[in-house]
Amino acid sequence: MEPTTISRRALLTAAAGTAAAVTLAACGNDNNTAGSDGGGGDDAAAKGSAKTPLAKPGTLNESPMLAELVKAGSLPAIDDRVGPEPYVIPHNWVKKGEYGGSLRMMATKSTDGALAEWWYAHSPVRFLNDGADIGPGWVTKWESNDDASVWTFTLRQGIKWSDGHPVTTDDIMFWWNDMINYKPESGGYTIESAPDECKSGKGTICKLEAKGADTFTMTFDSPAPLTVERMAMWTNGYQGNGPVWIVPAHYAKKFHPKYNKNTPSDWTSEGGFWQKNMSFRQSTEAPTLNPFKLTKYSEGRSLSWERNPYCYEVTKDGDQLPYVDAIQHTIVGDPQVGKVQMGNGQIDLSFGGFNGVALADVATLKKATPKSNLEVLFWDGGDGTASSIFFSQDYIEKDYRDLFGETKFLRALSMAYNREEARKSIYFEQGEVTTGTMSPKAIEFHVNAEGEKVYADWRDSAVKFDPEAAKGLLDEIGLKDKDGDGFREFPDGKKLTLRADQQADTVQEHKSKNAQLVRDWKAIGIRLQINRVPPTSYDANWASGKYMTNCTWGIGDGPNCLLYPQWLLPMEPTRWGPLQGAMYNSKGTPAYTSEQDVDPWKRHPPRRMPEKGGAVEQLWNIYETTKTEPDAMKRHQSVWELIKVHMENGPFVQGTVANVPTLMLRHIDLGNVPLRDNLALGGFTAPWIHPTPAVYDPATFFWKNPDEHNL
Repeated sequence: MEPTTISRRALLTAAAGTAAAVTLAACGNDNNTAGSDGGGGDDAAAKGSAKTPLAKPGTLNESPMLAELVKAGSLPAIDDRVGPEPYVIPHNWVKKGEYGGSLRMMATKSTDGALAEWWYAHSPVRFLNDGADIGPGWVTKWESNDDASVWTFTLRQGIKWSDGHPVTTDDIMFWWNDMINYKPESGGYTIESAPDECKSGKGTICKLEAKGADTFTMTFDSPAPLTVERMAMWTNGYQGNGPVWIVPAHYAKKFHPKYNKNTPSDWTSEGGFWQKNMSFRQSTEAPTLNPFKLTKYSEGRSLSWERNPYCYEVTKDGDQLPYVDAIQHTIVGDPQVGKVQMGNGQIDLSFGGFNGVALADVATLKKATPKSNLEVLFWDGGDGTASSIFFSQDYIEKDYRDLFGETKFLRALSMAYNREEARKSIYFEQGEVTTGTMSPKAIEFHVNAEGEKVYADWRDSAVKFDPEAAKGLLDEIGLKDKDGDGFREFPDGKKLTLRADQQADTVQEHKSKNAQLVRDWKAIGIRLQINRVPPTSYDANWASGKYMTNCTWGIGDGPNCLLYPQWLLPMEPTRWGPLQGAMYNSKGTPAYTSEQDVDPWKRHPPRRMPEKGGAVEQLWNIYETTKTEPDAMKRHQSVWELIKVHMENGPFVQGTVANVPTLMLRHIDLGNVPLRDNLALGGFTAPWIHPTPAVYDPATFFWKNPDEHNL
C-alpha cells in the first residue's frame, strides 16, 4: 500500500524566498487571480456539493469519438453502458463542458501513489464538501441495525467495468474470499490483509456476505458506527492507495492459483506477477472503473490513458465523463526538471502536493505564465503541523527514552522554537503557528464552542516562544551545563546530544525547519545534530527504536479524528510510539502475549506494552470506548479526552504552522477546475485519506478549445 497519512502538502524549496513572500502576501489565501475566470468555476454562488444524490438526467450525451463507435456497432449505446443509476457529479461549480483534447501531466515514478489520488471511482462511498458529508460511490444505499453491528449495502445498478462486464457482488466477494481469506493447501498467505474498516471495536474481522448480485452485508461482533465514514477513505481499487474493496473477478480469476493451476510461483511478490497483471496503474489489460483506462505503460518513462467508454460518472446535464479524450503522464523523477517543463509550457495540469511545486516557486511560476499558460491556484491544506518533529517514546536507550517521556522536556523544546520566524522564512507568512494538532478542519473542533476551545487550547498549549521559560523547565529536571561548554548534560553528567534523524532524500522544507531547530535549541543549551540516514532502511530502524526523532513528516488527518487516529495514540510502528504501536497492532494475535521473557527491542517484531497508568495506556483505554460508541457527540467528547492527555503529557508531536495552502497549477484554457472559494471548506488537500484531487472529480475538467490541445 502507498504511504498514507503524512501530509501531502506541497514540499518547499528555499529559493526565491523574498519574491515568493511578496507574491503570497499580495494573494493571501485567495485563489481569485486577477482576470481569472476560474476555469468556469468561480461563481461565488457555486460553492460546495449537493448533499443528497442527484437524479439521472433525462438525456445522456457522449463524446463524439464514442458516438462514432456506437454508430459503427462496435460499442453499446450510452444508456446500456452507464446503466439506470449513473453517478451524477454533485459539485455546484461544475459547468457544461466540451469534449476533446488531451492533458499533459507528470508523475515522479511509474508506480507513484499520486496516480491513484486522481480517481475516486473504485470507492464504495465518497467524501463530499471537504469531508463534511458522505455520498454514494459504487454503493448507493446503506443502512445498519440499531447498534450499528450489521450493515447492509446496495450496489449501483447497471454499472460496468471498462471491458463492459457487469459489476456485481462477485467482484466484492473475490476480494474478500480470494485475496484476503485465501488459504492454499501449500501454506497460508494472502494478497491483502483485512483492513481496519472491516474490524469491529474488539479488533475481530467482520463477516462479509453477498445477499444476491447487488447487496452485501458486513456483520460485526460489536458496534461499528464509523463503518461508512471509513469506507470513504482512500481511492481504493487494486493499487489504489487504500483497501481494494472491489476486483474485476471475471478477469482476476485468470491469474489466481485457485482458478488457474499455471499461475507462477511469484504471483504475490511485491512488484511481481499479480501487480503487473492487475494494477490499473501498470496493466493495459486490467479492467477499471476509473474515468480513464491505461493504454500504454513505459516503465520509468510514461503512461498513456484514454477515456473509459463505460465510465459511470455523468454531469447533471447528462454528459458522460470524462470530457478530455486522453492523458499523457511523463515520468519526471527530478522536481527541478519538472519545474522547467512547467515553465516551458509542457505541462497542462499539476497538483503541487505531488509534483514538487511549492510556495517558494509561486513568484517564478507566475512570471512564467505568458509562456507556460499555467495559472496558480491555492487550495487549503488543512494540515495540523506542516513540518514537524517527534521523539520516539520507544527509543532503545533508556536515559533518552525517559527524557523523551518527560513533559517538561517536551514543553521546553517546543517553547524554544521560534515558529513565527519559521512561518515567515519557510512558509512565506502562510498558515497559523501551532504546537501541533490534528487537522484544524476536523469535525471535533467545529461541532460546538467546546470543540473550538479544545482545538485552540491544543494549538496554543506550548506554542509561545519563550526561551527563558524553557531554560527554567530544563533546570527543574536537572538538565544543566555542568562542564561549561554551553550545552546541558544529564543529571549524572553524561553528555546530552539529540539527533534529528533526517532521511537523505528529504526536501528543503524539512531541512530548513531542522536547521532552525539546531539554532533555536542551541540557545537554551540543547545540542541537536543533523543525522543523515538512508531512506531505504529508515522504517525498519524506526520501528525497532533505533532512531531518536522523525523530523520529516507532518500531520494532515481529518475530517474526523477517529477515522485514522494513529497520530492520537500508538496503533502501529511508524509514529511517536513505534514499539507500543506494534504491540497494539498485534492485538488478537499470538504476538500480543508471546515472547514475554524477551527484551522488547529484541522481539520479532520489536514491541512493548505501555507503562501502567501512563499516557499511552490512558490513550488506549479512551480510544477503546470510541470504537463501539454509537453516539457521535460522545465520540467527539472522547476525542477531546484524548487531546487532554496530549496536553497534559506532551506535546508528543511538535508542529510549525497549520493549514498551509497547496498549489494547483492549471492551464488557463481548462474549465471546471475549482477555486478555493468554490470548495465547501476552502479545500482539504493534506490527508491521504481525503483523496485530493479525486474528491473534486477531475474527470469534469475540460478544454474550452479542445482542438488546440491534441497530442
